[in-house]
Amino acid sequence: MPRATSSTPALATDPTRLRSLRADLETSGWGVDAVDRLLGPVASAALRREQRLPALRALAAHQARRREAGQGPDPVATLTALFMLGQPVAVAELDAALPNTGTAGALAMGLVVEAAQAAHLEGEPSSNPASRARARVLAAVDLRPHEATDAAGEVRWWVASDLGELETGRELAPNHVLGIGGAGLTLAALTPRRPVTTALDLGCGCGIQTLYLLRHCQHVTATDISARALAFTAFNTALAGVEPGRLELLQGSFLEPVAGRRFDLVATNPPFVITPPAVREAGLALLEYRDAGGPVLPTLVPGLGAHLAPGGIAVMLGNWEHHTGQDWRERVATWLPEDTDAWVVQRELQDPVEYASMWLRDGGSTPERDRSGFEARLGAWIDDFESRGVAAVGFGYLVLHRPEAGATRAPWRVLEEVTTTGTGPLGEHVAQVVEASSRLAAMDDDAVAALRPVAATDVTQERHMRPGDTEPTMILIRQGGGLGRVIQAGTALAALVDVADGELSVAQVATALAALGGQEDRSAALKEELVAATRELVRGGFLALQSCV
Repeated sequence: MPRATSSTPALATDPTRLRSLRADLETSGWGVDAVDRLLGPVASAALRREQRLPALRALAAHQARRREAGQGPDPVATLTALFMLGQPVAVAELDAALPNTGTAGALAMGLVVEAAQAAHLEGEPSSNPASRARARVLAAVDLRPHEATDAAGEVRWWVASDLGELETGRELAPNHVLGIGGAGLTLAALTPRRPVTTALDLGCGCGIQTLYLLRHCQHVTATDISARALAFTAFNTALAGVEPGRLELLQGSFLEPVAGRRFDLVATNPPFVITPPAVREAGLALLEYRDAGGPVLPTLVPGLGAHLAPGGIAVMLGNWEHHTGQDWRERVATWLPEDTDAWVVQRELQDPVEYASMWLRDGGSTPERDRSGFEARLGAWIDDFESRGVAAVGFGYLVLHRPEAGATRAPWRVLEEVTTTGTGPLGEHVAQVVEASSRLAAMDDDAVAALRPVAATDVTQERHMRPGDTEPTMILIRQGGGLGRVIQAGTALAALVDVADGELSVAQVATALAALGGQEDRSAALKEELVAATRELVRGGFLALQSCV
């Protein structure tokens, strides 16, 4: 199967052209909702699963209806067909969709190429007369709308990246710059959005994290080993209207470009995919956006701590191997910097075949196109995992936090598995967990016993009872936001959550419960139990401390 090439010229970032393009895109109405209305719910859902045919059918039906009604080209349909579905469009249609920029401007900026030129680059003769080919253009990049809502309000961006497998029908090039994907959106949701002075987007790719960071950070440094990725980030931020001087772009490997520097916030989706050398020998190219030629997290994570300013937070995605006979926490714990707090959450677990198949398909290698090639690569991947005793691969989040200057407490560590999901972005929850965990780490048990916690507003309680019983057989406490945790509680713990309104201390609740049960002699033991529970409930977001509400 042919592999995609990345011969697109560097995108132009001329301010005048970008202002015209941004004005055209805003006027066109080309947004996420507009695309969904154009395609309909079924085709839109299929497109998110990388299935193009339903979208093409919906687009053709939409265009036919407009022709029957005597209507001209629809800008939303034109831009969607061109940049999201890889379809050629007539020069006149693109001129109408982007009236200020025009096809000439789009060509000059590197957004499109003439259809005849594209056929020549692929080594395929054009089946149409040259004059007709010159009247049509193809996308040179993937460009699509993206929308977000945060404390600063609503924003719509148009984000460019390399054309993907869906548009080209080919495997991805080694230097492919990925667009907005599930992992990127996960990291964006995970990142705290409180205002800070400096932030680092480590491995910026197309720049989607940079765009988010610029919403609440005064100055952002974006790094990548790929000059191509930096060019896309420069284009996308310029198209978004980022003020000069707020963004610094640096090329280099991992932390090398920022040696000796510290940041208030670091966000990174590093190339953490575990791809054995044998799979390379079987024909799978190294993809820069996800592969580094060897394990990344064991060396990257320890180095991140030195780049956090006091009070700084680093958030990242990653995966780790599960080896037979060893708890995954033991392996990951060795990566954590000694002088930082750390919270590691495993969200998903895949078996070796599922893991290898997913990443093969991610790069465009499928059994439908090349069964022998796919199975050779898959077999090499499975052989490597078996030889090293890899039973599964975990996916999750890593959060590092540098204690505030002058803190004398020991760093706290939490490594856990949480597979449930709450509602809303996780960023503020992450900030609250770090804040609460840091405060608790500085408290002894007597200080915790004196706390007067408040139940979070998203916490609910379920009591399961058999018919005729007066006491519940099971009490479940649920968290609506955050990670959507569910804990099974005893009557004492349930009572603590019930009365947590900021009036009673943990110690007072323990004393009252002991008295109500006629077990005053158990007051001390009950207090110890509730103190330990309070630490977990506050850290998990079920209970809030007064200053953390």
